[in-house]
Amino acid sequence: MATCDTCGNSYDKAFTVETHDGETYTFDSFECAAHKLAPACAHCGVRILGHDLEADGKMYCCEHCARADGVSGLEDRV
Repeated sequence: MATCDTCGNSYDKAFTVETHDGETYTFDSFECAAHKLAPACAHCGVRILGHDLEADGKMYCCEHCARADGVSGLEDRV
């Protein structure tokens, strides 16, 4: 059994993910993979699982959070 790199659980159905920079991680669930690998919103800290908004090298989960950080001119995709 493999051990999850996020929570430490040993699980017979664990899976591995290799990132674009060559790092390899083992996870027991998608939740643990997202917690470890998904970017966090620069304003609220929520993990971004879908499309993000980006400004000045920072990632935001939505237009509201970008605007709350003083960023203008971004729009959520509709």
